[in-house]
Amino acid sequence: MSNHNHDDDVIRCSFCGRTAHEVTSMVAGPEVYICDRCISDASGIVSSDVTLSTSRKPSAAAGTRSSSAKRRLSPLEMKSALDEYVVGQDQAKKALSVAVYNHYKRIDSSEYYTDYQDVELEKSNILLIGPTGTGKTLLAKTLARVLDVQFCISDATALTEAGYVGEDVESILANLLHAADFNVERAERGIIYIDEVDKVARKSDNASITRDVSGEGVQQALLKILEGTVAGVPPKGGRKHPEQSLININTSNILFICGGAFDGLNEVIASRISSNSIGFTADFKHKIDKFDPSIFQHVEPDDLVRFGLIPELIGRLPVISALDNLSEEAMRNILLEPKNALLKQYQKLFSMDGMDLMFQDDAVTAIVKKAKALGTGARGLRAVLEDTMLEIMFNVHEKSSIGRCVITRETVEHKAEPVFEPKKATA
Repeated sequence: MSNHNHDDDVIRCSFCGRTAHEVTSMVAGPEVYICDRCISDASGIVSSDVTLSTSRKPSAAAGTRSSSAKRRLSPLEMKSALDEYVVGQDQAKKALSVAVYNHYKRIDSSEYYTDYQDVELEKSNILLIGPTGTGKTLLAKTLARVLDVQFCISDATALTEAGYVGEDVESILANLLHAADFNVERAERGIIYIDEVDKVARKSDNASITRDVSGEGVQQALLKILEGTVAGVPPKGGRKHPEQSLININTSNILFICGGAFDGLNEVIASRISSNSIGFTADFKHKIDKFDPSIFQHVEPDDLVRFGLIPELIGRLPVISALDNLSEEAMRNILLEPKNALLKQYQKLFSMDGMDLMFQDDAVTAIVKKAKALGTGARGLRAVLEDTMLEIMFNVHEKSSIGRCVITRETVEHKAEPVFEPKKATA
């Protein structure tokens, strides 16, 4: 080795063979040299090995940091954290908090609890049912932020049976793996929210002769992943190819939250309840209208089967929680109360330009009434506000003397000019 390094009196790196002229610096040992590039490569390999080994040890600080944080949060604390961002929907928040708390207790049970060793705890996947704009996705997002676990949102509408154009069911797991920076252990403790799950309902009544590749077949493919299996996941997502190396993920400890608007389910529930109350012994108190805001609270597994979900899938989603339609009072609170309330967002935008933005009480009521008429839940509030504020935000920058902009009821209802107040003269 020494001969090789001292040929022609040129010092070379003993690892890569670069000369001293090709690198920035060279460290010398007894008849051995190593260049700065090889040092940085080696340190990178060592540090990644250290992090990998610590993340694999349940007793290591890195491994227990997140799990201890999860154990600290009781269902009550989880719900109060959700309350800061999501208005109303108390029943859904309680169901989510308890299910998630039990889920992480279940994961840690083998490590920390010696009693009842023969008792295996089953996974409590959750199904959230509620009209559009009631906060299903927001609840799942907020929950993941509160828990500091790996979380991803996937859309069921893109999924098709294997072999057809679209995405394989395993692509859901690929999204979680990406979110976990390809740390398989962290991904295997994560939460996956599958949105628009009602769109994979069986459409057997359809008169079309074409094959329904995004319906029942997708539900069948979801079964094994929801329950717990070792799935081969293509690291880059997309289709599986024979020459592709797959990453194996065990889904036994991944919590699945499925959400959907289930448009038309209210009619199924209403017809079941009203058909039960026919005859002399009818209990008219239980008769319910399909437009009742709390109708989804009466959902039963049988209603979901009639809607088009297969019984096996419903069996793997034991926790069914319904979200109510938003009342005017709830919509008003959404505008004003949460940490990232809509009105606060606009006030922040205006304050960046050095202006105060005020909404009169009548204006807030008018926004809520207009949004309620749109029928798209909390999303309607955003649509109404964007429409109201467009002209104001377009022109307001030209008026540099304005210190405060006050939105009135007339502004919301008839696009009238808001009240502009000049900047206070500074002494």
